[in-house]
This record gives sequence, C-alpha cells and structure tokens, in this order.
Amino acid sequence: MRKMIILAVGVMALVLPLAAMADTSTPTPSTIASQICTQLKTSMGAATFGATYGSNASKSNAFGKCVSQNAKAATRDVNNAAKACTAERANDAAAFATKYGSNGKAGTKGATKNAFGKCVSAAARQAANAQVATIASAAKSCKAALKADASAFATNYGTARNAFGKCVAATAKTK
Repeated sequence: MRKMIILAVGVMALVLPLAAMADTSTPTPSTIASQICTQLKTSMGAATFGATYGSNASKSNAFGKCVSQNAKAATRDVNNAAKACTAERANDAAAFATKYGSNGKAGTKGATKNAFGKCVSAAARQAANAQVATIASAAKSCKAALKADASAFATNYGTARNAFGKCVAATAKTK
C-alpha cells in the first residue's frame, strides 16, 4: 500500500510540470459561452435577458440557461477558430508568429510563445461578438413585436413563460 502511494506521488510530480507547460490560454467553450451571456445581459438589460433565458417564475436561472444554450455555439466557435489559426500558421509561420507572438524579447523562444492561443482567442471572441449582436438585435425585434401587437405575438409564440425566448431564438436564426 505504501509503495502505491509513493508511486502515485512520483507520477504526479512528473505530470504536474507537463500540465503547467500546456497552452492554457486558448479559450474554453464554457468561458466563451459565459462571456456571450455576460455581454447579452449587459446589452439587453437584466429584465429582457431574464425574459429571454429564464424558465422559472423569478427568472433567476437565466444566466445558467443562457450558458447552456450557447455552449454548443461556443464549442463550434473555438473549433472553427482553431482550424482557421492552424491554416493561417501553416500558410506563413513567420508572419503568424509576428502577428500573434508578443511575449518575451524579440528573437527569443518566448517571443512567439502562445501565438496560437492568442490567435484562437481573438477569432473566437470575434465570433462570439457577432452572436451577441445577432441575439441582442433579435431580442429588440421581439420586444417591439410584443409591444406592437401582443395578441399576434401570443399567436406566434404562445403565452408560456418561454414565449419571449422562443421569439428571440426564431428571430436570431433568420438573421
């Protein structure tokens, strides 16, 4: 038993430095989804955000529901950004390093460290900002539609708690 513990500690001592050297600055889909929801809550306002994503009576679960709904798109954004950055780096590695590598002194190994992560982060952020703009615009359209003709809105999207969210989802898909 004691030998197993010593072996486990030894393995961890070898693995931890490798994990520390890994490129951790590429964004995770959950981080991107959370950033999307934070931006949406700011741009839409708390009440509209709650009406769009909240499914309980107090709309207190809106942020979690938003992150859940945007997780798939965030995964797609990060994957597409990684593919685009891989292609850009393969096309001209020196230009890629110059454009994205800004760590350390020029001419040193650290000068281009994490250039790939910076590229992925910038591309994923750009895609997320486009999603935020589309969803915020859809929410604004739905708010106007609800105000203009509540009965037509109810006919199209229902009267349940999630009616406004259904409108935003449907409108965002068409934009």
